[in-house]
Amino acid sequence: MNPGRPGHRAPLLWLLLPLMAGLATGKACAAPSAWLLASAALMATVAMFLAAGHRWFARHAWPVFLSLTVIPAGAAYFQLRLDRQSAWESLPPREARLRLRVERTFPQPGGGKRTTGFAVVTGTDAHLRDLAGQRLYFSLQLPPGRPPPLRSAEIQAIGLLDPLTRLRHSEGFDAYIVNAGMAFKFTRGRLLGEAAPPSRYQRFCHAAERRFHAILGTGLAGQPALAAILRAMMLGQKQEMSEAQQELFMHSGTMHLFAISGLNVTAVALSVQTLLILLRLPRLVAAGAGLAALWLYVDITGTSPSAVRAFLMCALFIVSFSLRRPGNALAALTASALLILLLEPMQLFSASFQMSYGIVAVLLLLGWPLAGQLQARWPLFAALPEAAWGWHRRLANWIWRALLGMLGIGLAAALVSTVSSIQFFQLFTPGALLVNLLLIPLSTLVIGAGFLSLLCGLAGCSAGSAIFNHAGALLLWLMDASLRSALTVPGVYQAAQFRAAWLGPVFLAGLMAACLAGYAWHWRRERGGFWPPFVLVALLLILGVKSAP
Repeated sequence: MNPGRPGHRAPLLWLLLPLMAGLATGKACAAPSAWLLASAALMATVAMFLAAGHRWFARHAWPVFLSLTVIPAGAAYFQLRLDRQSAWESLPPREARLRLRVERTFPQPGGGKRTTGFAVVTGTDAHLRDLAGQRLYFSLQLPPGRPPPLRSAEIQAIGLLDPLTRLRHSEGFDAYIVNAGMAFKFTRGRLLGEAAPPSRYQRFCHAAERRFHAILGTGLAGQPALAAILRAMMLGQKQEMSEAQQELFMHSGTMHLFAISGLNVTAVALSVQTLLILLRLPRLVAAGAGLAALWLYVDITGTSPSAVRAFLMCALFIVSFSLRRPGNALAALTASALLILLLEPMQLFSASFQMSYGIVAVLLLLGWPLAGQLQARWPLFAALPEAAWGWHRRLANWIWRALLGMLGIGLAAALVSTVSSIQFFQLFTPGALLVNLLLIPLSTLVIGAGFLSLLCGLAGCSAGSAIFNHAGALLLWLMDASLRSALTVPGVYQAAQFRAAWLGPVFLAGLMAACLAGYAWHWRRERGGFWPPFVLVALLLILGVKSAP
């Protein structure tokens, strides 16, 4: 894709955008699914009638009606996926004894005496049998000396069962678990025992995680703080970081570096593919082996939704490259988002989904074209023919173009991160742009060093692991020192919030619309050029943001 000349198409946007609108409509209003499906059928009939026509209006109107079909269908899909009785939401909290199949667990700082996570109800007492199959968040006290349950294990527990309301606005931690698809909270309880052990595969993943944890600490016994950051970046184990370290990265707008998401998975994918290319494996064999290794990494690190989304994006690119098909980043992004929402529609309302897909979409729609425009407008040595350049001018030109490219991409990413940081974290971080321009390349090198450390450790070469761990630790020390210096500058971050809760999602949707329109119009100057998205966010900051108490 040429950054300066947008031209890639993504026909699935005709389905993705109305599906997102339909899911949002389904959450906002509890319309009967039968009415919604009837509306979708009516729109589909009109679309098919127009598709059979040959007039100009019919040829241009049938895609619009097809998209309109998806909106009520998406709302009905949301209602059907709720799969719960409306009467449950009015039930008071009650004590219950449940059998649960663990889907995901959250690490506790210092080990902890409790276990928390997501699970599916697989067994209940007779009067609660309708709850079978419902998903819930659990927080349970562990028996003395008992480790937390692993994924896929089935446990018996007793606790307080509290229904969650999905269709009304909620804030804080309840909003997070509601948007993760949970129907109940199961808290103030205790784990009674294990009804069924975890699968062999999950036991293997747990053992591999502990092995990775040990390898990434090789040679860093005297630097526990840096080892904790390295493990957090490679394995997503943020619980090992101190509160001061977490605040440092949160206030600088760089906490995303420690979520196993796009940057981490992409860096590991590039490392794996580079290794397989050096081994000179056949193209299709290398693709299969690379995808298997990448998914194993995602599963070992906990299979977080952000990691699964990043894996899907990387998988689409790897398959496209292996089949020698032209790459289309926008189409791959659209296809992965559509697939994710079809499988897990509640992810649309999570901060992770909105930030990750929002930032990548703006990078593709605005960042790359803006980077190309900056490079074309401000060339280096423009008056001198390129054939007359020496090596020093070529190097200077490469560095200059890289800096302009990073500036364009950074400005685009800052638009989404500004809106989403205020919306989800009540933080305005104007210094995040410059900080990320420095830290993202460094963190990519850290992940590469961590990958080589793991490779050496698995091969039994502890000395190699120690060398690469020290290299990663040196880069992390540089990142830490840079952040501490940056946060001494007044105004790098400040507490902020929107004057109304609806401003964040509405303006984020408006920003996406402005970027899509600009990309479709090739960012022509007569239609505003690159200014509309920046003007939109500036208006939001001036009129819609206030200092948080």
